[in-house]
Amino acid sequence: MKKIIVTIGCSKDHYGAYIDDIAGIYGAGDTPREAMQSIVEAIALYKQHNTKTKIPAALKGDYELVYKFDVQSLLNYYKGLFTKSGLERLTGINQKQLQHYSSGLKKPRPAQVKKIESALQALGQELSSVAL
Repeated sequence: MKKIIVTIGCSKDHYGAYIDDIAGIYGAGDTPREAMQSIVEAIALYKQHNTKTKIPAALKGDYELVYKFDVQSLLNYYKGLFTKSGLERLTGINQKQLQHYSSGLKKPRPAQVKKIESALQALGQELSSVAL
């Protein structure tokens, strides 16, 4: 199955979504979830209002949307699941710094982004091996 990467980012007043390798398909919303829904609707409209020859090969047949977040959007999207103290324990980044990242006051350096990403992926691997 083809994977289509959708980037989710935020500005001062909304969240935006776009497909990395396909120009002209955009979504937006007040929350990351709304931006994700909007891009799905945008894809459907794009396919509905274009001829088959104008539809990119990536959107033909089966495909999976993979969401790539900026740090601010990710922290806001999962704020109901992860507390700042929990993220501090996972990542080693102090809560005040995480708050700066989630509010957009500061942008994390690439090393900090990697630290957050690695910690969340490790948690995901750990959780996937849990049995009840």
